[in-house]
Amino acid sequence: MVKITPKLPFAALHKSFEGDLYYNDSTEHKAIRLAYATDASVYQELPLAVAIPRTVADIKRLVRFAKTNNIAGSSVGLIPRAAGTSLAGQVVGSGLVADIGTHFNKILEINAEARWVRVQPGVIRDDMNVALKPYGLMFGPETSTASRAMIGGMIGNNSCGLHSIVWGTTRDHLLEVRAVLSDGAEVTFGSLTEADFQAKCRGENVVSPLEQAIYQQFSAWLSDPKICQQIREGYPNPNVSRRNTGYALDAMIKEDPTPSPSPERQGRGTALAYSEDVPLPCLSGEGLGVGWPGSFSFAPLIAGSEGTLCFITEAKLNLLPLPPAQVALVCAHFSTLRQSLEANLVALEHGCWASELVDDYILQLTKTNIEQAKNRTFVQTHPVAGDPKAVLMVEFFDDELAGVQAKAEAFVAALQAAGLGWAYPILYDDDTKKPWALRKAGLSIMYNIPGAEKPANVIEDCAVAPADLPNYIDELTAMAKANHGLDLEFSAHAGAGELHVLPLIDLKSTPGRETFRALLADTAKLVKKYGGSLSGEHGDGRLRGEFISYMLGPENYQLCQDVKALWDPQGIFNPGKVVNAPPMNEFLRYEADIVTPQPSTVFDFSRDGGLLEAAEKCSGSGDCRKTELSGGTMCPSFMATRREHDTTRARANLLRHFYTSSTKATDADYETVKDVLDLCLSCKACKSECPSSVDMTRMKAEFMNTMHNDHGVSIRSTLIGNFSTLMRVASYVPWAYNAIYDTPFLRRLANRIVGFHPDRTMPHLREFTAPHPQETVPKGGLLLFLDEFTRYNDGHIAEKAIDLMQRLGYAVTLPDHAESGRAYLSKGLVDDAKKIAIRNVTALRGLISAQTPLLGIEPSAILGFRDEYPDLVPDDLKADARRIAEHTYLFEEWIAREIEAGRITNEAFTAETRTVFVHGHCHQKALSTMAPVTQALGLPINYTVKVIPSGCCGMAGSFGYEKEHYNLSMQIGELVLFPAVRAAATDAILAAPGTSCRHQIKDGTGRVALHPAEVLWEALRK
Repeated sequence: MVKITPKLPFAALHKSFEGDLYYNDSTEHKAIRLAYATDASVYQELPLAVAIPRTVADIKRLVRFAKTNNIAGSSVGLIPRAAGTSLAGQVVGSGLVADIGTHFNKILEINAEARWVRVQPGVIRDDMNVALKPYGLMFGPETSTASRAMIGGMIGNNSCGLHSIVWGTTRDHLLEVRAVLSDGAEVTFGSLTEADFQAKCRGENVVSPLEQAIYQQFSAWLSDPKICQQIREGYPNPNVSRRNTGYALDAMIKEDPTPSPSPERQGRGTALAYSEDVPLPCLSGEGLGVGWPGSFSFAPLIAGSEGTLCFITEAKLNLLPLPPAQVALVCAHFSTLRQSLEANLVALEHGCWASELVDDYILQLTKTNIEQAKNRTFVQTHPVAGDPKAVLMVEFFDDELAGVQAKAEAFVAALQAAGLGWAYPILYDDDTKKPWALRKAGLSIMYNIPGAEKPANVIEDCAVAPADLPNYIDELTAMAKANHGLDLEFSAHAGAGELHVLPLIDLKSTPGRETFRALLADTAKLVKKYGGSLSGEHGDGRLRGEFISYMLGPENYQLCQDVKALWDPQGIFNPGKVVNAPPMNEFLRYEADIVTPQPSTVFDFSRDGGLLEAAEKCSGSGDCRKTELSGGTMCPSFMATRREHDTTRARANLLRHFYTSSTKATDADYETVKDVLDLCLSCKACKSECPSSVDMTRMKAEFMNTMHNDHGVSIRSTLIGNFSTLMRVASYVPWAYNAIYDTPFLRRLANRIVGFHPDRTMPHLREFTAPHPQETVPKGGLLLFLDEFTRYNDGHIAEKAIDLMQRLGYAVTLPDHAESGRAYLSKGLVDDAKKIAIRNVTALRGLISAQTPLLGIEPSAILGFRDEYPDLVPDDLKADARRIAEHTYLFEEWIAREIEAGRITNEAFTAETRTVFVHGHCHQKALSTMAPVTQALGLPINYTVKVIPSGCCGMAGSFGYEKEHYNLSMQIGELVLFPAVRAAATDAILAAPGTSCRHQIKDGTGRVALHPAEVLWEALRK
């Protein structure tokens, strides 16, 4: 059946809309609509439109538009969207997506004395906690996506996190909600006394008849003992702390004073009590028919309702004190999964704050992940059994170090006494952050697995009482193998009775889709047997909505449908989620049983399975939506614009759409993808910071190369790609080149001619002059790669670097080689870059070894040998390219290596006291680390090195020069880098290994940054 797209009056809406609205098939509008067609789930639907509301009035306009534009009897769905990190398809749909992350992101009020905060729904959880920290307060619930998860989304899903056994769920801390109802009225739902509640039922102090009707109907429901008992019997066991199946009607009624006699309810684990020193808000509405117990609020119902009842505009949240100062993390190693789950019960008995599991499958994958390989140093290997089958991360807090040590050691002693586990490393303070980072990245890391079978979010959110978890997991594992031939992987929240269980399923095939649904159906039976919740923290969405009737019973499901109909009579709010969901294996991201031919490429993508699979590695987890407050580098343009359109996720999705098109790409298709790739700075941060290692820099270059071959190359891209040739020509008349770019009028004119911004200055021509070679070689030799940027613009740096290395006792050789090819790669001229790679590998393969390594001064140039060259050269040169890569170093890496070998010491350097502020190059941070830089710059005994917590500088090669990108380039610099440089003392040394970074610092702040080689050269004892 062909789906007919309705003709709706979006243009009329656009005229009155204060924010942004995208609804047509123009290049920009189509790219943005495609970017919102998916979230972090397996679902995909192209929305009719995407709205970025600026004001509450805009939200009311959207509600009115949806209400008055019915299509064949059903209204346009209005889908509130935050960060789009949901795993159950909560924000995927064919209606009108409203993104609240761009403008509804303000902290409105902090009341430290009363310990609450009032925020808009687009405020990011971790960013909010940065603002709360000076008050000694925090918002407790913390999902693994907390660096980008927004409060609105956390309310929608009732998010929990790894400390939920102490800090509870979002529902536990939601004090008040301000929202727009489906009739367009703006209402506040907070705590009410009995008198206030009854007044609302009488129509007093209400904003609309709908608000009154809601209170009246709930008064009737919650006063009916039969309905209350029906809810108690049908909803999950109260001992399961994570209960998010259906609407939270069980949170609205008073607990039954007498336990249910049903055998299905007996033998459950004991509910975990929250820590006594963590005050939680009153969860209200506890059974109106048996006497008024206190206050009443609809906030518990709205939490977990997934945007299906109202559109949240503000939230008032309860806050907690910051945790005690001292932290210890026990990373207990086990030979079996069941042992780790039995150890989890011991951890709970010892009053832990968190108990999280990572299994062996994820631990193995972290070995080859650039970022997480750095975080797995806590993993130990048994001399006989080998790697652990599971690691249980158990965290303790205390005000004193001795106290937290005692807690951790007592727990370890209890495990040993019980014969559980074989290694128990204990980490303290900042060392605890690395295992947590690894645990949080677990799911996305699994998307690196090549092949059609990928980790499927389908039964990953089921929760049971912790005491039931060992038996439940045993039965689940046996069922998945016997019924479906599936092995399962496990991670996450053991302490709360919820393991994220991941099977590998091919959702591109019909059998895989059938297995997808059948596995959930069988799991639902098992979860119900244990009195558990099918959704613990990820929500029902369209994934589990189909099974709510089975889980809660037909009467309770009808009650959930009645709740939806009461709040939203026309079904305008996020239809098809929670209730009335379509079959869970429809509207999937991939079409079934269609073989898509792999696009031909210049780069070798075989490790990923091809270019298409490289794009499909994006899980949608949204790690690329971090802000400058979160730290890291990915993604610079998003940090500045806060637009989904500018995320790595959006770019990967658009490339996936492009390469799976069933027809030959049109000019419009190319322009749509080019539009979303335009603000990618090719920083490479995604290759390491994205848990799935989505290398957008490489995919962008490959796409642009194809586009160039089909449509030609622009003059500006040709000039930039041939930077080395142009600089060589200019070097014949350097005085003329420098005179032009030293004269503002001439510079601005020259910039305009080539498409650069007139305000951007240009680097001088400063050619390299080779110094005299050193006659003696007491410490050995090395080869220096003189890249094109250093040769023509930073020659003085190379001269000082060579002099430095010679004075330190090394012979420096300048081999014959071609340019690096970085300029070609930056503009997507990959065919040209391949020729350069072949020339350099051929020229250097017989010269480079462990004894004579290759060093580079400019990170983006020298790291090409390690990153791109092995995948650019033909098969007969790959072994040579890999061997060269093994012995290729950044200047700072080589210095650090020689320091560790004892061949370079601080005796050769000044004892003067100085402070060095260093900004790292993006490629350096992505493909190496900043540790060698700090070690090298800290060589002088009294030099204090401070790394500026900046991401990308914003220049990114030619990006910051280009007229259309200049303003964004400077905006990126202003996020962290420029303010930090301006704040540095005038006598502090500024260091930056990248030539673009140094130039950006100069243009943005007027201060001069030095290359680390210059810093060390100037620090030599004269």
